[in-house]
Amino acid sequence: MKATTLNKDDVARLLSDPSGEARAETAAKIARNFSAGDLTESERAVVEDIFRIMVKDAEVRVREALAQNLKENPSMPHDVAVNLAQDVDSVSLPVLQFSEVLSDEDLVEIVRSQSAAKQVAIAKRPKVSETVSSVLVETDNEDVVTHLVSNVGAEISEKSLQHVVESLGEAEGVQAAMVTRPNLPVTVTERLLTKVSENMKEELAKHQKLPADLATDLILQSRERATISLSDGSSEDVLEKLIRQLHENGRLTPSIVLRALCMGDLNFFEAAMARLAGVPLINMRRLIHDAGPLGLKSAFDKAGLPKTHFPAARAAIDVVRETDYDGGENDRERYARRMIERILTQYGDLGVSFDSDDLEYLLTKMDKLPPGAMGAA
Repeated sequence: MKATTLNKDDVARLLSDPSGEARAETAAKIARNFSAGDLTESERAVVEDIFRIMVKDAEVRVREALAQNLKENPSMPHDVAVNLAQDVDSVSLPVLQFSEVLSDEDLVEIVRSQSAAKQVAIAKRPKVSETVSSVLVETDNEDVVTHLVSNVGAEISEKSLQHVVESLGEAEGVQAAMVTRPNLPVTVTERLLTKVSENMKEELAKHQKLPADLATDLILQSRERATISLSDGSSEDVLEKLIRQLHENGRLTPSIVLRALCMGDLNFFEAAMARLAGVPLINMRRLIHDAGPLGLKSAFDKAGLPKTHFPAARAAIDVVRETDYDGGENDRERYARRMIERILTQYGDLGVSFDSDDLEYLLTKMDKLPPGAMGAA
């Protein structure tokens, strides 16, 4: 056996001085120098048997030495890793946080059966799979979940993030971790808006890759405007999930539906109308864009929207019909500018009521449209 593992002096010392300190120093030496590449197959088997004896040593310091020196060694035997991971915290935590030998199944079992300290160590691992993350989230332990969400190496599903917001969204530590976590799903960000403090809203705008207008919306404290901005550029599937979430939680209000249309978000308006009316999106689009007088009116009635909102919606849809989409640059911006101009110049006659913040917002939004949007105004 190589001198870098256990030599005659080590054996002699263990025989003459069987104290815990001596065993701990020997354990550290063997573990520190253990490498499958430096050992023959028979030597490796001997060293692994030594480890199996040491993980049962009555002295905690022996097991601690073993754990500290093997925690990042991919050659550690799996059964040794599991024994160390299930030991007292001072032994287990380094292994739980760093060892790649432990499988997802091992980690899930430990999360479900062991202490919060062990759960935190697992939440801090350089990489955490969605499977393990979901079990950590289910603990509903604020400290555990805060460390998990703060860990950019942790893969966390949209479902698990939604659970975090619902169960621990009021906790400041969890809020801070969620706000600064990169690339939150749109549905999670929307739900988070209903939970975070005012100070956190600016942080949310700063750390998430959100549409340009959303920071202004958050500062103006308009949840509905912020929600509409979240949908900007989203795929149809993502938009449908957002609309469904708003509807299920009573936040798909008549005002947010009309706001979306008046601010140029036709996709949001169409999807929201379809959800409220309980009809397929393709059918709702045909009703909304019907050239006759019946389609949009029928859609409005079916969706249960106030009759007072209809004149504004009719004018907005007329803008859609008048706007020529040529597939060129800034199509959406040209449409949005015309929409906003029509609403701003005729909202009184249309029976639309905006407060001062809404009017200021619409003016600001129009001013921010790129020069290419001016030509079709």
